[in-house]
Amino acid sequence: MKKPVKPGSGPTGARALKTRVKKKRGLKNSSRRWLERHLNDPYVHRSKAEGYRSRAAYKLIEIDDKHKLLKPGQRILDLGAAPGGWCQVAASRVKSPLDAPTVVGIDYLHVDMIPGATLLEMDFLDDAAPDRLMEALGGAPDLVLSDMAAPTTGHRRTDHIRTMHLCEVAADFAVSVLKPGGHFLAKTFQGGTENSLLDLLKRNFRTVQHIKPPASREESVELYILAKDFKGRAASKDEDQASGGGM
Repeated sequence: MKKPVKPGSGPTGARALKTRVKKKRGLKNSSRRWLERHLNDPYVHRSKAEGYRSRAAYKLIEIDDKHKLLKPGQRILDLGAAPGGWCQVAASRVKSPLDAPTVVGIDYLHVDMIPGATLLEMDFLDDAAPDRLMEALGGAPDLVLSDMAAPTTGHRRTDHIRTMHLCEVAADFAVSVLKPGGHFLAKTFQGGTENSLLDLLKRNFRTVQHIKPPASREESVELYILAKDFKGRAASKDEDQASGGGM
């Protein structure tokens, strides 16, 4: 007998899918392969069956199942929220009230309403975004999430640099708003996380690690960086001064 699979641990109930996409004039081979992989992806089928906006929801589910980040009553910020899968998971797991949501997401793309979440349709890089986020959340967040990635150009190095910039901006923001003991989880890429970003996180959090959940495709260069237990702004400032920083 097969052992039962725990919820959130993988694409349960998925059969072996073998959908083929026929070659068509005007359809590039790379696009055909992407579409074929998408149609055969058990996480895609599971997300549709379970009502999640995208397969990305399972990345957060798997990370949280292992690292226990989301707890009832927490305040959560989701940067780059579209199409809304991470907000759905966060709102459910922190039991965000429908009448006073404790989950706030932001994206320049439109995101349809999610029960238990407040959604801001604006660019996180907009100067007004940080204040709008904090006003909507109504207090310091326990967790800042970022699944942001820059639109791809097809040039791997350029795409890497642009997404790493988003990760660095998200980290700076997290350090400026998190409550002591809070956590930061963000998308990054293999090859890798810039030294300046790692230094920032190691100064401000007690543990920093790279993780790759099963829902992240094996061939993808995508990783997530998890920084846990924020030391607090006063503690981090004291540490900078003791090491000769802050000049």
